[in-house]
Amino acid sequence: MYAVIEDSGQQFRVCQGDVLDVDLRELADDAKEVTFDRVLLVSDEDDVKIGTPLVTGAKVVAEVVDPKFKGKKVHIYHLRRRKASRTKKGHRQKYLRVRITSIDA
Repeated sequence: MYAVIEDSGQQFRVCQGDVLDVDLRELADDAKEVTFDRVLLVSDEDDVKIGTPLVTGAKVVAEVVDPKFKGKKVHIYHLRRRKASRTKKGHRQKYLRVRITSIDA
């Protein structure tokens, strides 16, 4: 069984037990799970439910693995030609790492 969910403008294909990184969001300090209710598609072995645009009554529940996971560092190098001007910056995006525990359709 798998589902396609939407979170922060991105679509993810998830199965039970998958670990994925979603955009960081404000959670309570004791929050142990996150619920994704924007489910676009749910597929069982013989049945496929496609939403228009969302599947009604479907949700995906995930447990929080790492509340403040940092992605890879991205280097930004800006050079202006024929000038003595260069800039180098770095950035690390913060994510929320979750593990999918159940898909309810």
